[in-house]
Amino acid sequence: MPPVNNVTRLLDARRIPYTAHELPAEKLGALETARLLDVPAETVFKTIVVTRPKGGKPVLAVVPGPRQVDLKKLAKLLGEKKLHLPTEKEAEALTGLQAGGISPLALLNKGFQVVLDASAREHAEIHVSGGQRGLNIRLPVEALIRLTNARSGTISR
Repeated sequence: MPPVNNVTRLLDARRIPYTAHELPAEKLGALETARLLDVPAETVFKTIVVTRPKGGKPVLAVVPGPRQVDLKKLAKLLGEKKLHLPTEKEAEALTGLQAGGISPLALLNKGFQVVLDASAREHAEIHVSGGQRGLNIRLPVEALIRLTNARSGTISR
């Protein structure tokens, strides 16, 4: 039985259909996760923490596993001149979560702006981290957008 945490409790409380997948607890990338789950890599999304140079709300850029966040496209979408990728250690300090377990679902109401790559809308459901290493959640794209109040745009390359 997959672990129960704040993310699964939230999804249960909101009656959002999801499937939890338990994986090895070490840090896995989205491509490795897709391979282990035997699903297309384009449906496994990773969460990248992005900061603004002058402070302000950090951004969680949620992009497909095979792609990279495009900081120029993301900055343009958000009306920023420049954005910064923090180190893994800085991202962990900002979120309070370990790299490999950073999830927009675990950071609701924590001051992060969520931006989902537009390619997510090509799928009915996508996979995201469940808020801890070793937990992956498959859920409807529209539910993820609604829960996280995500903006959507082409932010990857």
